[in-house]
Amino acid sequence: MKRISYIFSIIFLSLWGAHAQETDDIGTETVTVVKPYSPTVSDAFKIKSSPNLNDSIVLQKKKIDYSIFSVPVASTFTPAKGKASKVKRTPPPTLYNSYASVGLGNYNNALVDLYTSREFNRGEDLLDFGLSHHSSRGAIETTPLDADFYQTKLDVSYAKKDRDMDWGASVGLQHQLYNWYGIENGTFDDATVASIDETQNYFNAQAKAHLNLEDSFFKKGNILLRRFWDATDSGENRVVIQPSIELPITEELVTINANVDYVGGSFENASLNNTVNSGGMDYGQFQVGINPSLLVLRDDLTINLGANFVYGMDIENSDSNFYIYPAVTASYRLLDENVIAYGGIEGQLEQNSYFDFVQENPYVSPTLDIQPTDKQYEGYVGIKGQLVSNVGYNIKGAYTAENRKPLFFLNPQNLFRMDEKGYFYGNSFQVFYDDVKTLGIFGELNIDINRNFTLGVNAEFYDYDTETDNPAWNLPSIKGSLFMDYQINKQWYLGANLFYVGDRDDLVAQAIENATPSEFPAAIVTLDGFFDANVHAGYRFNDQLSVFLKASNIANNNYQRWANFRVQGFQALAGVTYKFDF
Repeated sequence: MKRISYIFSIIFLSLWGAHAQETDDIGTETVTVVKPYSPTVSDAFKIKSSPNLNDSIVLQKKKIDYSIFSVPVASTFTPAKGKASKVKRTPPPTLYNSYASVGLGNYNNALVDLYTSREFNRGEDLLDFGLSHHSSRGAIETTPLDADFYQTKLDVSYAKKDRDMDWGASVGLQHQLYNWYGIENGTFDDATVASIDETQNYFNAQAKAHLNLEDSFFKKGNILLRRFWDATDSGENRVVIQPSIELPITEELVTINANVDYVGGSFENASLNNTVNSGGMDYGQFQVGINPSLLVLRDDLTINLGANFVYGMDIENSDSNFYIYPAVTASYRLLDENVIAYGGIEGQLEQNSYFDFVQENPYVSPTLDIQPTDKQYEGYVGIKGQLVSNVGYNIKGAYTAENRKPLFFLNPQNLFRMDEKGYFYGNSFQVFYDDVKTLGIFGELNIDINRNFTLGVNAEFYDYDTETDNPAWNLPSIKGSLFMDYQINKQWYLGANLFYVGDRDDLVAQAIENATPSEFPAAIVTLDGFFDANVHAGYRFNDQLSVFLKASNIANNNYQRWANFRVQGFQALAGVTYKFDF
């Protein structure tokens, strides 16, 4: 009943309030103003950008739920396939398996070069053939003798490559002609000059073979067989066998290199230090060596620890010795490729031969004493790397101690001899063995200015200390060179080579009877240093045909490469090269 009473009370009050709002009238009333109206302007206020509304009559937004009625629509649109833009490809250069080059110049200089290479069985077999010839028949004004020279060489090689091995063999023939022209004008009368036979011919026949294996402890092997002889009935035989074994031990690699080396020969004539040609000289040197080494790789550090054990025998004199040499090298990358420090100490028993002496100095007499060089050690330290991305450098200092180091100086003028060939007029060289200690400094700088332009320069400085207190015969204390190659454009190319050799000392002597060589009247002569500049240039008409020009001794300096042996002056040689498939 109480609830019903409350409900009726509320309904009654609501109806009364509504009736009062619709019918009540406040009526009229008189207002008397006591004070006159004086309006004022109140201060402005900022309206809020987002006012809050607290009004009960503001309607609330009704929440609406909706969904999309999806109807599939057939589409006839077909996208077109995109096409990638083509990159212009540079065609690969055409490679030819053969070429021929011919050139002619002043001093009757001639150059011939021929090469061809044939592949068989999809490149597994390769046959190469090469023929080269360089000669000059020009006279040198400072000597009355002929100064001609010829160099002709023929090489034929065969190589086969399989999955796990490759091997090859080659045969080479060589002919060299030189003249002992080291006599100045006016030294002898015309009759004596006319009687001199100054021509020497050298002949070489050799065979080589090599074998390389991949999955085997026996890694490689090399064999050399050589026969060398000359026009004075001198002859020499050389046999070299060099096998190599690699044994991996844990993370390190042990390499064992072996060496068997024999050289033997004879000269038909006695030394020019004898006034009487009493007979020939025989020689024979045999070596057996083994070189074990351990390779250690640790991040930027590489160390090769080894030693050389050599047994050497002088067969003719029945003398033998056992030698032990160090073989330690190391390198460390201080700053990646920018700074690499390296060093080492190495030694070996170097086999000398008549063939090697002729290649270094073709004007030696066929009366030499052949002995091996005991290179006790060569200690060196250096630093190399790149200053910037296109500039490389190498600086090295070394100290070397050698026993029986071969040095060249002039044979004494021995007019008591009547040998068949005219090499006893003080116009040929002998080999003198001395114990020499050498301090050397080497520096090199290579600059790749761009892909088409390279430049390099190097310099060497030496100081010699000999056991006999003699000068280090014909060894310069300063050497330097500069080279440049420039590919001007697709057709033109240019190159240059400049080198300098410093002063050298030689000995001029006169043989006398019943005296030792140390008692011969002699005088030391100093050969001036010389500078030589050579330039070559060429033009390519197409991939096959090109022409070239070579200029040598541009300064036209008739310097002495060896004592009394002056070189030709300015030389120019032009030729053509043609590439083809054969």
